[in-house]
Amino acid sequence: MANTRGVTTGINDEATPSLREKPTHETENDKSMVDWRHIDWRKLEKRVFKLQKRIYKASERGDVKAVRKLQKTLMKSWSAKCLAVRRVTQDNQGKKTAGVDGVKSLTPKQRLTLVAKLKLGSKVSPTRRVWIPKPGKDEKRPLGIPTMYDRALQALVKMALEPEWEAKFEPNSYGFRPGRSCHDAIEAIFNSMRHKPKFVLDADISKCFDKIDHLALLQKLNTFPTIRRQIRAWLKAGVMDNQQFQETSEGTPQGGVISPLLANVALHGMEERIKQYAETLPGLKRENRKSISLIRYADDFVILHENLTVVQRCQIIISEWLKSMNLELKPSKTRLTHTLNKYKEEEPGFNFLGFNIRQFSVGKHHSKKGFKIIITPSKEKQRIHYERIASIIDDYSTAPQEALISRLNPIIKGWSNYYSTVVSSEAYANLDSLMYPKLRAWAKRRHPNKSGKWIAKKYWRTIGGDNWVFATTYKGNLRWLTNHTDTPIVRHVKVKGDASPYDGNLIYWSSRMGAHPEMPKRVATLLKQQKGKCAHCGLYFREEDVMEIDHKIPLSKGGKDEYKNLQLLHRHCHDIKTAEDGSVGGM
Repeated sequence: MANTRGVTTGINDEATPSLREKPTHETENDKSMVDWRHIDWRKLEKRVFKLQKRIYKASERGDVKAVRKLQKTLMKSWSAKCLAVRRVTQDNQGKKTAGVDGVKSLTPKQRLTLVAKLKLGSKVSPTRRVWIPKPGKDEKRPLGIPTMYDRALQALVKMALEPEWEAKFEPNSYGFRPGRSCHDAIEAIFNSMRHKPKFVLDADISKCFDKIDHLALLQKLNTFPTIRRQIRAWLKAGVMDNQQFQETSEGTPQGGVISPLLANVALHGMEERIKQYAETLPGLKRENRKSISLIRYADDFVILHENLTVVQRCQIIISEWLKSMNLELKPSKTRLTHTLNKYKEEEPGFNFLGFNIRQFSVGKHHSKKGFKIIITPSKEKQRIHYERIASIIDDYSTAPQEALISRLNPIIKGWSNYYSTVVSSEAYANLDSLMYPKLRAWAKRRHPNKSGKWIAKKYWRTIGGDNWVFATTYKGNLRWLTNHTDTPIVRHVKVKGDASPYDGNLIYWSSRMGAHPEMPKRVATLLKQQKGKCAHCGLYFREEDVMEIDHKIPLSKGGKDEYKNLQLLHRHCHDIKTAEDGSVGGM
């Protein structure tokens, strides 16, 4: 499929003959009579994506007037409202989590009612405070859960704002952006330090989501008044924590659909500020801009340059820049170090997003001396992962072997996939060797009077030449524990420069999804087989889509769990197909 260019005008898309709703859908009353299950979602998605692509193109060329007109068109669009409601009531993991009004799990009829009600305003409900534990820590993170209505409206506003800002965001901003991941950030760091050793400022912004200045954020958004008033109302809505109301005078609540986008808007400009400073250094401006790198993933970032004084000055500049948003660096997580492994440290280099990144000197002669970059899972993340595995093995001391294998496999596969793009073979082997005595102890505890040979024969099998596979037979099928070393190491290909999913190159983006290191093997295989398209609606999968594997012939009707009976669907398409074939589940 060719990447077509959108021609941006101020014309209302839903008023043009080629994009007009069907006559039976023209009025709000008629639209309310539509059956949710029979909506032509393919047509709606194409219509909305065309608008989003035009917003992106207009923003890219700086045509603010066209951006605003197109955003207003999208905000009024019945198609966009339906997609926003579907996003929060069918696709999102939190669809069964209620806000302060207790509303959750809407029926198809209730979804259409919600679509009809969606309208920008300034009256909002407070968010419901929920505390969740931070991974590997005793601390808890506060989430603010909006009502279902506010979630749907936030999804609608995000549809309009995100394409505009995707055309503006800096190339080395990677967190909470469609089509970009932490693996892209790691590759950007690799590219920045591949030619010479550099000093690094590894920093974290303290309580970023909780401290952002509302007025500064709204001024930076610089959007039209109705959206500005709506976003201001969400920011000022307050929270209900254990039946107690608390005002919110700063920050954007974690848990809101639009919050990650707002946080990225607040931090937009950090990279350019550092590049501006680089231009003041001696030498050519263009070369100086290239010599310094600021790579950011959400509120974590690194600054790299070969000169220590420059990096130190950058820390001061960024600290001053953050003050304009009422933010500051977190001292305990701000560290100045060097990429080269020449200091006697426990773990040389620096850690970023769970990876340890460092350089080693190579070459026998000084004149030919070079450097090699080694990126591995950080020691801390290895420890946390092993402790989690050990805890599960202890908790499942009386559970069947199959239950323990089923519990551990997703955790091992997920962790191994995350680190499968770097030098992880040694870490994988170490973790597998640590798991073995834990499993032996688990088995021995169950049979204290049996010999080691008897236990080994009962719980370990020979599979594919490996004599020590922790495995069992369950319902006639062999189930075995995945090893970390079963995961192949494959280098990640960084996203192209300023590329965005809104640029219209759907083939590029769907192929990247299939190659993502955290994509499960089955899903990646089906994505490739289906050429990046949903088997039900025929649309390309996009970054924010929730994909699910479906059995063409349901297992309950005699279908087999094999590739020729599998297909990859959107979650909402899966709902429709399940309702149609009469298997367990539904809308």
